[in-house]
Amino acid sequence: MGDPGTKEVLSLEALQASASLRTGRKHVLSLVVQNRPGVLVRIAGLFARRGFNINTLSVGPTDDDNKSRVTVTVDGATVPIDQVTKQLHKLVNVLKIRDLEPDQTVARELALFKVGVENGPRRAEVLQICNIFRGKIVDITKQSLVIEVTGTPEKIEALEEMLLPFGLIEMMRTGEIAISRGRDET
Repeated sequence: MGDPGTKEVLSLEALQASASLRTGRKHVLSLVVQNRPGVLVRIAGLFARRGFNINTLSVGPTDDDNKSRVTVTVDGATVPIDQVTKQLHKLVNVLKIRDLEPDQTVARELALFKVGVENGPRRAEVLQICNIFRGKIVDITKQSLVIEVTGTPEKIEALEEMLLPFGLIEMMRTGEIAISRGRDET
């Protein structure tokens, strides 16, 4: 099917053609928006109508109380991402948009991991792994540890893999935030 609310039915050939356009490039879009109710819903709706799945979405304040920065990561195709950015420009509350180039961007994610380990050699192993990944213990009980780590998504995923055998109870990731390198501002 096409966009929600349309009666257009896509053929198998059309779906395969759109899949062949996929570059595999992760797009990191940095948007500056006005702090207004409903802005985030309109942005997310635009991606949904265009058939994009948002991988991560982070929103936070800027130095101006009237503006927020939205960081959206999506896997996209070359042509359709341009269509989405053009549509985003038309939204009244969107002030600036930038598709950040991966090699010219500093991107980080925050994650919290709760690991079920009691005192003993297994806890010492987890602490050692935590140090290797430059993680920080932010909570400790007799039965568990909570580890905080920041880094690239790949680093977060690697730490998760290392902690799984120890009894990963729970984890939470923020999604990426990103900023361009150098003096160029978004």
